[in-house]
Amino acid sequence: MADPRADATATPLPTERLLLRPLDPPLARRIAAGAAGPGDLWGPGYPGPTDRTGAARFLEVLADHGNPWPYGAYEIERREDGLAIGGAGFHGPADEHGRVAIGYGLIPAVRGLGFAAEALRALLEHARIHGAAGADGDTGLANVASQRVMAAAGMTLVREDDRLRYYAATWARAAESS
Repeated sequence: MADPRADATATPLPTERLLLRPLDPPLARRIAAGAAGPGDLWGPGYPGPTDRTGAARFLEVLADHGNPWPYGAYEIERREDGLAIGGAGFHGPADEHGRVAIGYGLIPAVRGLGFAAEALRALLEHARIHGAAGADGDTGLANVASQRVMAAAGMTLVREDDRLRYYAATWARAAESS
């Protein structure tokens, strides 16, 4: 019998202005290499170093654990023109507590327009409806823009250390709330 998760990974996550397109191995390899293929429409500066690292991490998760669905990686596209403007996703499967780690990034030309918070809200909702207990993210102390993104997406500052601020979103899982 075919793995039912395989088809689900092909379903993009739509938002009002964005489409989060799930990475597949060929796209992840192109992003990791920074080499567009036929049909790729990449904005200026995409993929950046963070996007390439995220795509490489996704390929490692595939190799080490298999398909991470529903907690994979996504290319962020603007719906108006199909331009890839960044990446977002989960760093791998949920941990033993049902929590997922998230990350995101946008090309400089589109920062400050609310796209990152919009993409992050879609990821958080996706994690929630697929049974995660919560999501975690972190950012450098000086990265005020990323701190604002996580707060705007509904995440709460839970602690900080000498390098990072840690944010979390937590919700009751369906099985616990019934």
